[in-house]
Amino acid sequence: MEMGYMWMRRVRFGVNPLSLAMAYSSSATTLPCFPPHPLFSFTCFKPPHLISLPSSHGPRSISISTPSSCSSAASLLSLPENHDFPDGERGQTYTHLPKGSKVLLKGLNYAEFQEWVQSHGFRPGQALMLWKRLYGDNIWAHDIDELKGLNKDFKKMLSEHAELRALSLKDILTASDGTRKILFALDDGLVIETVVIPCDRGRTTVCVSSQVGCAMNCQFCYTGRMGLRRHLTAAEIVEQAVYARRLLSGDVGSITNVVFMGMGEPFHNIENVIKAADILVDEQGLHFSPRKVTVSTSGLVPQLKRFLHESKCALAVSLNATTDEVRNWIMPINRKYKLSFLLETLREELKFKNNYKVLFEYVMLAGINDSIEDAKRLIDLVKGIPCKINLISFNPHCGSQFRPSSDEKMIEFRNILAEGGCIVFMRFSRGDDQMAACGQLGKPGSSQAPLLRVPEQFRVALNLGM
Repeated sequence: MEMGYMWMRRVRFGVNPLSLAMAYSSSATTLPCFPPHPLFSFTCFKPPHLISLPSSHGPRSISISTPSSCSSAASLLSLPENHDFPDGERGQTYTHLPKGSKVLLKGLNYAEFQEWVQSHGFRPGQALMLWKRLYGDNIWAHDIDELKGLNKDFKKMLSEHAELRALSLKDILTASDGTRKILFALDDGLVIETVVIPCDRGRTTVCVSSQVGCAMNCQFCYTGRMGLRRHLTAAEIVEQAVYARRLLSGDVGSITNVVFMGMGEPFHNIENVIKAADILVDEQGLHFSPRKVTVSTSGLVPQLKRFLHESKCALAVSLNATTDEVRNWIMPINRKYKLSFLLETLREELKFKNNYKVLFEYVMLAGINDSIEDAKRLIDLVKGIPCKINLISFNPHCGSQFRPSSDEKMIEFRNILAEGGCIVFMRFSRGDDQMAACGQLGKPGSSQAPLLRVPEQFRVALNLGM
């Protein structure tokens, strides 16, 4: 049989009864603007035409990890039966590659990058020259014509076998405070959002996404309404920072910090996130300081431990509650990894990292987690963990059940923490008039993750009555 190419794919799905039941149980409530969560409807895309080569010299049958391409409902199906929530990348394996495939260069770390260049008969020095044109020297090249000073034959090879760009610019929205939200289109038609936040103290931060949507279903997060559409590749993550420097450095100054706090749960896409972070801090390229690249997680403990062992970058943990009862509701991942387990893991792991502090993020929700008792419990919870605490103003969005704590309440909460010996900061909204603030990214479609039943003691705080 004549075929343009042949490929094989292995995908493992395990049905998680608890997650499926959650979507339709009587304990789930749906606001009028949120249609019911579909059960088995999901879309799978064709195998990717852009690949990243592994660094090993194994057999010519190449196995690569690629993003999940299923919708939010399918994300609930990708779990072992004894798991309540997804753990990490459960990629697809391709044993044959399409003819004419091009390597996406921004998906390679420098060792892989150098090996790939040498495999085509060119010297390591040419690999370094190309690397600097992609990531350094204020070039941030997106196409072959921008690769000035490279060998003619080298450029010809690149035009035939490599792709320089992973994203397409869709739009840039500017908020009244100068925050920019960049919308990028992906090859499969999905859209991600990246935020650039200028600061008058000489620090400008790019907030990158690691997934399209998110499977964690945190109840206060707009992105969580989308469910998980798919993981981003390392190239798609890295290019957000490259694009931000290329587009906005002239307007906002040097972009000095990267935070993985955009769309998605970074540790659910751990392979690509660790690789992308490694590329971001490479001294010959983008050269972000590892201390200024911060990866945030809702609390996937096994991946958290791996990150602390393998990455030099900073860690942020989204805490947002001081009791399991509240965190089980607003952050369902807590049903799998309880507060005590999460915090004890951090306490043990950070014993072996010198001068390392985890950043605890705490979104302030009026009447839910902002009481004096919560502040006192938080002091006890973080005892023995080298940390800083970031109090974040909740940013409302369509259909949100929650209200932001008042500035006065946040200050009172901050003062109690400070008196208890904590290092604490307050972070107010940036970019919320363009839906660019923390927890506001993404665009839920017709199928959305379920809103969970509100515990009785908080119904009054949410104006739901008793």
